[in-house]
Amino acid sequence: MSLTSFLTGYDQSSARHGAPGLSGWHEWLVARRGQDCNHAWPSQVLHIALPGGWDNPWNLPPEHEARAIEVLFQLLDEFLAERENNEVAQTA
Repeated sequence: MSLTSFLTGYDQSSARHGAPGLSGWHEWLVARRGQDCNHAWPSQVLHIALPGGWDNPWNLPPEHEARAIEVLFQLLDEFLAERENNEVAQTA
């Protein structure tokens, strides 16, 4: 979960310096998943990566943790690409 802390720090630093950071990330994940719940974005990623569920997000089996990290980066790439494409389309 140190990756979660890193991304949260990135987001906070971005906001402090006027950059978008992960603005809209949680909402995008909810839309991507097609279902909302009361979980923050890290658990939204787990819902997508591990649709069968998990027992303890702080103690995932190594194969589940590897899957979650892989899916997190895929989702981040997709989110940032979509946001960039939307920004380019709005300025055109």
